Amino acid sequence: MYNDLLEIWKNELKNNQLSELPENFAQKIAEYLKGIAEENKMLDKRTLKANLLKIEERNVKRILGDLMKLRCSKLIKNAKKGLKVQGLLPTEEDVYLKLSSSLEAYQAFAKELLQGRSGKVKSARKFVVLRILRDIPEIIGSDMKVYGPFKVEDIAVLPQDNAKVLVKQGLALEVEVN
Repeated sequence: MYNDLLEIWKNELKNNQLSELPENFAQKIAEYLKGIAEENKMLDKRTLKANLLKIEERNVKRILGDLMKLRCSKLIKNAKKGLKVQGLLPTEEDVYLKLSSSLEAYQAFAKELLQGRSGKVKSARKFVVLRILRDIPEIIGSDMKVYGPFKVEDIAVLPQDNAKVLVKQGLALEVEVN
């Protein structure tokens, strides 16, 4: 697993876009780190093997931390540009949706302020009916309510600004209601 993580990290460093992570990446890494910790508990701390395991654990955590920082930075850049992103971990997808929604709300606030208005975004939120195209984890709506999780072909009613983000990302389609 160490070599796999090292390759994933190197690949993430080389590319400007987010790299697709292997299936169950987070679970595998968590199990790997747990295994190292459990094995280390059983060893005499003065042995060479215990010292090597401690070094391995420290390196894995350093590489993993840097990998997550790189991915977070790329998520923010993509959200600022409003780009569609692929290959995210479920938690990253949730963060990305929230980030995109927050950035859109802030841009609306700035637009109002630049036009000489108080900068308050209208509180009368409109809701939109969506058909979900991909599984989406639980999200916090712009009205601070929890929505989801959603499965493919679910029908959902979300605040308009959240719905726009999901449609823009190709995760949902707006449904016309007469």
